[in-house]
Amino acid sequence: MVGEAIAGRRDEVFLVSKVLPMNASLRGTIAACERSLKRLRTDRIDLYLLHWRGSHDFSETIAAFDTLMRDGKIGQWGVSNLDLQDMEELVGTPGGEGVQTNQLLYNLTRRGIEYDLQPWCRGRGIPIMAYSPIEQGRMLRHPELRRVAERHGATPAQVGLAWLLRQDGVVAIPKASDPAHVRDNRAAADLRLDEQDLADLDRAFPPPRGPRPLEML
Repeated sequence: MVGEAIAGRRDEVFLVSKVLPMNASLRGTIAACERSLKRLRTDRIDLYLLHWRGSHDFSETIAAFDTLMRDGKIGQWGVSNLDLQDMEELVGTPGGEGVQTNQLLYNLTRRGIEYDLQPWCRGRGIPIMAYSPIEQGRMLRHPELRRVAERHGATPAQVGLAWLLRQDGVVAIPKASDPAHVRDNRAAADLRLDEQDLADLDRAFPPPRGPRPLEML
């Protein structure tokens, strides 16, 4: 489906794909990427991610990413669902400093990364790609989120996205499967939350006071 959608307009999209941990050996990563390229009907992936940590050494996966970049099959590489300890090990592995992002579960109801992982990534210039930014829609019924939205004549989804977008070094990847999603996503970029909004949201969705296990979906 994606291959059909981008046919004839490849240069207009930024294409991201992932390799599963079970395939993340040197040879396995390269083979998985080539299968994705064939399935997507393209000759390159802009950003290729390790989906989560598996049993293969980071050194193997990084070597594969370097090979794929050298061959022009991927533009950059990153990771997903890696906690602080994993990230420290990754960047300590030769070539690991090339990581371009860590894709993480992050939204108003999932703020655990703010205690340590988010500051660590920000300090090293590694953007966080926030997936499930409105908690698959579950948080949209929260009374405080709705009150903030009403003050701005916005939707709860727009408020949730606007809150994420104001976080330094964070990119949100919301769903965009219908025109309503696209309109919400675009409007969120123009929504400016004030100090009262932020204080109300912090009371309703408190930031972490200590380290928490990494959450993922």
